[in-house]
Amino acid sequence: MVLAEQIGQRQVIAAACPAAMTLGLTPGMAVTQARALIPDLDIRPADRAADMALLADLALHAVRHWTPTAAVSGSDGLWLDLSGVAHLHGGETCFCQRLVGLCRRFGLTARVTVASTPGAAHALARFGRNAIMLVPGGQEAQALAPLPPAALRLTPEATAAANRFGLDRIADLLPLPRGPLARRLGMASVRRLDEALGRVPEPIVPVVPEETPVAKRRLLEPIGTAEAIEQVIADLLADMMLVLQARGRGVRTLVLLLDRIDGSEQRLAIGTARATRDVVHLARLFHLRIERIDPGDGIETMRLAATRTDPLGATAVAGDLTGEAAVPDVATLVDQIAGRVGEAALFTAAPVESDVPERAVRRAPPLAAPPGWPAWRRPVRLLSRPEPLTGVLALLPDAPPRRFTWRGQVHAVVAGDGPERIHGEWWRRDGEVWAVRDYFRVEDDTGARFWLFRRGDGVDAATGDLSWYLHGLFG
Repeated sequence: MVLAEQIGQRQVIAAACPAAMTLGLTPGMAVTQARALIPDLDIRPADRAADMALLADLALHAVRHWTPTAAVSGSDGLWLDLSGVAHLHGGETCFCQRLVGLCRRFGLTARVTVASTPGAAHALARFGRNAIMLVPGGQEAQALAPLPPAALRLTPEATAAANRFGLDRIADLLPLPRGPLARRLGMASVRRLDEALGRVPEPIVPVVPEETPVAKRRLLEPIGTAEAIEQVIADLLADMMLVLQARGRGVRTLVLLLDRIDGSEQRLAIGTARATRDVVHLARLFHLRIERIDPGDGIETMRLAATRTDPLGATAVAGDLTGEAAVPDVATLVDQIAGRVGEAALFTAAPVESDVPERAVRRAPPLAAPPGWPAWRRPVRLLSRPEPLTGVLALLPDAPPRRFTWRGQVHAVVAGDGPERIHGEWWRRDGEVWAVRDYFRVEDDTGARFWLFRRGDGVDAATGDLSWYLHGLFG
């Protein structure tokens, strides 16, 4: 597979998978030539904007978690300044290993080089042999010597000129006088070489994360009553909403910081299920938690920080001119309930692509509307883990049980349906290669309905030991 992009009147390869590279398809080659070489080539459009957006997000993550100086490097990498921060991550080697592991978890391949100059790190990360490489200070020339001149980020014209003059390695450029080298390759190429060797500084323009919106009130006299605190909160919320409206964003998390006279600080945080700038609603959420504030001898400074915000544009007015009732917005109700019982207590279920029932559902935010639910009938309550049954009476191989005991109580089955056969996911672990579950829906003489299964198909012993389990309840 290759990714193609339009350059002028030609379509050229922007990127190629390892199999395509092995067949001789390289970035920059015309798509028509590649298709002539490989007729069944999988060609898909490249999305440079999406690539740069991903790099920008990674750079922003790096600034917030790894180093205060990070920037996008070209169209496929990042520059990270580890000066003074490497020891915080266990050293340069440990940091590089963790960085490669993080990228692997996201499905990305990474090559990391630590060097004294950005140019050397850029060249060795892309043209070096090792996935992780640390270059001692002062040895940049020796490390760069076997690399091609293209590693110095030369222009295509300069790279072609170097090849024409037989300069196949950076080692061939190092002994040449600067004057003849500049006449052959251009002054920009000489500067790139000097930057890589540390003779000329190459500044990195770091990305700057957006500052957290903060509203602040210094009080003329200390306050300690709930009414006074709520009044200041209302003023802070009004100031905060003006800032967020100018940025086109809404609140998801607000943190109230209170400085007391004794020098201690208190924190009170609220969260919303959806971005909002509703001052009344946010003030109500703070009101629900106002009893958690201990003013002590008095509060002299109050600050409000929006630690998490989301884009928020115009919102539709509830209802319409036809008189139809508007769909109620439950976001405010969710926020108020979360303020009382905690955010972790509110969630909805979302499907996961898995045939095994306990893996086919995950928790989702309470306002999410997950699509893709299967048409299979599933119980309302699914036990976190199947519970074993005893005293099961059933005919093999396909009949539902006529009697079983669960949690010490005997259930006589009056109706049953099944089986629904579910095979194990063999790609997860060896124990599921031959695993089989036969699920049945049964109803006992009291009207209770259960979802239970038998391990094994009743024929082949390798599929299961024929033990029975209860997995869910209908109603």
